[in-house]
Amino acid sequence: MAVYELIAAADDGSTAAADPNHEALSVVDDSNEGEHRPAHRDLERGAGKSIAPLDKAEFAPLKRAPRLASLDVFRGLTVALMIFVDNAGSYFPAINHSPWDGVALADFVMPFFLFIVGVALAVTCKRVTNKAMATQKVILRATKLFVVGLVVQGGYFHGLYDLTYGVDILRIRWMGVLQRIAIAYLLAAICEIWLKGDQDVHSGYSLIQQHQLQLLVGLALTTIYIVLLYGLYVPDWEYHIPVAGFTLRTFSVKCAVRGDTGPACNAAGMIDRRVFGIQHLHRHPVYGRIEQCSVNSPGTGPLPPDAPSWCQAPFDPEGLLSSMMAIVTCLIGLQFGHVIIHFKDHKERIVQWMIASFCLLALAFSLDFYGMHMNKALYTPSYTCITAGTAGVMFTGVYVLVDIYGYRKPTLVMEWLGTHALMVYILLGCNIFPLFAQGFYLREPENNILKVIGIS
Repeated sequence: MAVYELIAAADDGSTAAADPNHEALSVVDDSNEGEHRPAHRDLERGAGKSIAPLDKAEFAPLKRAPRLASLDVFRGLTVALMIFVDNAGSYFPAINHSPWDGVALADFVMPFFLFIVGVALAVTCKRVTNKAMATQKVILRATKLFVVGLVVQGGYFHGLYDLTYGVDILRIRWMGVLQRIAIAYLLAAICEIWLKGDQDVHSGYSLIQQHQLQLLVGLALTTIYIVLLYGLYVPDWEYHIPVAGFTLRTFSVKCAVRGDTGPACNAAGMIDRRVFGIQHLHRHPVYGRIEQCSVNSPGTGPLPPDAPSWCQAPFDPEGLLSSMMAIVTCLIGLQFGHVIIHFKDHKERIVQWMIASFCLLALAFSLDFYGMHMNKALYTPSYTCITAGTAGVMFTGVYVLVDIYGYRKPTLVMEWLGTHALMVYILLGCNIFPLFAQGFYLREPENNILKVIGIS
């Protein structure tokens, strides 16, 4: 959770550290005027360093200005929030992901990443001269991020307490957090490259006119999502889980409904089962913590004696249908980024952002009140609006503190996290560092470094 170099890719062929807001999570500010920018820089370097166009043929010569530190700080805050909820969520279930309907603190992490990707894209892609070449770059970078996600989240690394690795291709998980970001980045970037008007912008209305095609794409995705979620018929289905060694136990789930948004019979889960196959979905669904499926709800616990048959069924929270609304979040962030490009006055930017944010928040609560509940696993429109609206308010606050009032020193740690977000996410969020650390042990695998320092 701009057009960034993910894993490598300076023009001279050198590699650089990855970042989850880059290409998929990091960003460059070209919104102000200044001295000429150097020709070649890695797109993932930290705040205050100049960053070059992706390719001389793709982007016209740009003027360098002081980098918008608020972009990196906001991304860093999101990384810090991710680390906090990942580690504290098991001790304080109230801040962990909501088991189904409703929104908890952890549910804001992914949308915040998507939002800042959109903001960054607007800043980075404000002058594209060769659309075809820019599109090729975007596709390549999105593919890189998708592959990275496939490796770290597809099941290749078994877990914290398994000193083995590798994944059965027949059971690999195809979707995940990084894969979703890659998809949203790709679609948003293509919209920014190809669906941008050339009208003069002098007000919020003219800004909407210039980017009306992008807004129509977001509206179309939302409409298709609603039609599929509430219109598709979901038949009965079944799944198998291993018990007592190699024995498989079959569970049948009764549905035969249309428009259901519960854990068992929603259209999002049905689409993923049909497209990917149930063996390729996430094996530890978040609804396993609801009261029907856990005696320790909202924490994880044993199944109640009368638990329904679907409690242990795989379900992917980053599935195909819900990813449509994730793209919408990225497109919303893109519109916030356009404000940076077209409005140079701080007050104008703040006014535009706050109007949009409060409209999104009002729409979110209205949709939830009328039955379209906030749900992270399904990524419902009300959830999209509440998280994007909150992201807008928080980003505005960070912008005021960091870029207007200049509170840089207190936020240096957040800024560093923001410029190295992908690296931090992979090492900590995907447990790569704990897995690496546990590989060093004394005589027995249980006597590893993490146990010595009291973590394992």
